[in-house]
Amino acid sequence: MTEQRPPLPPFTLESAVQKVRAAEDGWNSRDPQKVSLAYSPDSVWRNRSDFVNGREEIVEFLTRKWRREQEYRLIKEIWAYSDNRIAVRFAYEWHDDSGNWFRSYGNENWEFDENGLMRKRFASINDLPIADSERLFHWPQGRRPDDHPGLSDLGL
Repeated sequence: MTEQRPPLPPFTLESAVQKVRAAEDGWNSRDPQKVSLAYSPDSVWRNRSDFVNGREEIVEFLTRKWRREQEYRLIKEIWAYSDNRIAVRFAYEWHDDSGNWFRSYGNENWEFDENGLMRKRFASINDLPIADSERLFHWPQGRRPDDHPGLSDLGL
């Protein structure tokens, strides 16, 4: 049986927004195995200077990432979409093992297969050191509450 991950392409604005929120929710779970299932078995990533191929490498990459990026909280926002592609911008906050806080900003370009699995992901990300008092993402670990402001609402 073929895996499917609705919504499926071709995307409308509504279905693209749903796909972006589902991705945000998955990443905020910080569960590498769960997150990997949103990607095709042969998915190809470029994440900063890392090149990741397939679900096994995705799990390894995310395990390392969330070991380093503690108390990770992410917000994604749609930027553009077409038939089977979505572009997003995002920001996430995290701290390192010394307690130094960062806000990481970036853009991602996604391409999906006919089953709604992401087969290509290209991410560009920059990290900005911030003081604890500058943090904006304060919800409990996990899914961002529906009433929490998004990036545009926060002026990001």
